[in-house]
Amino acid sequence: MASKAVVPEQPRGLGAAKQKNGLAEGKNRRVLRDIGNLAIAPVVVEGKAQNQITRPVIRGFGAQLLENAQAATEKYNSKKPVVGKDCAATAAVVPMKEPLLPKQEAVIAISSDEKEICKSERIVKEGSSKNPTKTLTAILTARSKDACGLNKKPKDLIVDIDASDVENELAAIEYIEDIYSFYKLAEGDARVHDYMDSQPEINSKIRAILVDWLVEVHRKFELMPESLYLTINIVDRFLSVKTVPRRELQLVGISSMLIACKYEEIWAPEVSDFIAISDNSYVREQLLLMEKAILGKLEWYLTVPTPYVFLVRYIKASIPSDHEVENMAFFLAELGLMNYATVIPYCSSMISASAVYAARCTLNKSPLWTPTLKHHTGYSEDQLMECANLLASFHSGVVENKLKAVARKYSSPERGAVALLPAAKGLFSQLKNTSTN
Repeated sequence: MASKAVVPEQPRGLGAAKQKNGLAEGKNRRVLRDIGNLAIAPVVVEGKAQNQITRPVIRGFGAQLLENAQAATEKYNSKKPVVGKDCAATAAVVPMKEPLLPKQEAVIAISSDEKEICKSERIVKEGSSKNPTKTLTAILTARSKDACGLNKKPKDLIVDIDASDVENELAAIEYIEDIYSFYKLAEGDARVHDYMDSQPEINSKIRAILVDWLVEVHRKFELMPESLYLTINIVDRFLSVKTVPRRELQLVGISSMLIACKYEEIWAPEVSDFIAISDNSYVREQLLLMEKAILGKLEWYLTVPTPYVFLVRYIKASIPSDHEVENMAFFLAELGLMNYATVIPYCSSMISASAVYAARCTLNKSPLWTPTLKHHTGYSEDQLMECANLLASFHSGVVENKLKAVARKYSSPERGAVALLPAAKGLFSQLKNTSTN
């Protein structure tokens, strides 16, 4: 504590007011000065009193004072217990106010031959966690789930397919469920209605020839798979709103791929590349005008959930997932996109889920459809049976089909040569049993 100043006797008379004011000012200054950061520590070393310390006791200086006091005490009284550096001294040599230093943990001082024991904060934390309290929200949520019967579902049957991507920021696992819920809602906007009756010079066979050629062009340019699926979507959506003569159908195809590559690719092919791949059947101005016409008719709406975005998610949910299932699912999906009978009646998510189901049937995976797949796709096995059977029939007819681009693509060793595997025969028998019942 700071010593109180000795105030002389106040004179009476005219100067009393000034001295009174001066005393008040001095008192105020002493109050402001005496805020607990001054310490007078009379330390006696070798019988001589040392000068009083009026330096502000900061944390570092306080530690220095404590260390000096311990050294002096240890020198002249070695019998006293030694205070460890990590614990506070039980009897402070330098008197200081409590606010100067943070409160230290309690110390149990024992003999100098044994170690000092300090109470750890870990004990406090463990003691506080013994009786965890539940919030009102958690209690009400649990009761609501019990009332709805949600807690009775076997959660252990649904595998967390995003557990391995916790550290992957690009996976965006915090939003992935909301993203695919939005895809399910938005896929209806990009759905193509039956347009063949409005195209006098185009039929489903001519469309299949165009798609088969686009698959070959996509493979030669070594483009991303997203570009192929978006290209076919743009072609179908444009043909559903615009009558196109047969001689311009190939121009529509390469213009649609040009748009898709600009949207999906990092390095998109140039206009001259598409003109060359079409055997110079068109000039640059024709390609640019068709590109402008397509974007105008589609109102620049290119962010659509194609079957590719669903395939990536559903293949991941196919536990255990391997490259053979992945290649087979993409092979069947591209066969479905090439056929007009698949694109019109089924939405993108249905085609993708059916491709995964047919792939598992072809590769004899057991079980054919799991609770995890049903949870993420939203489709049951019975709902996929018709579309999956259609995809399997396309697979079985690959040998007789004259359009070989997809079959050649998936006959290569890089893609597991899945096109050479026999089609899922068991799928046909399941469909017959379902229709009979």
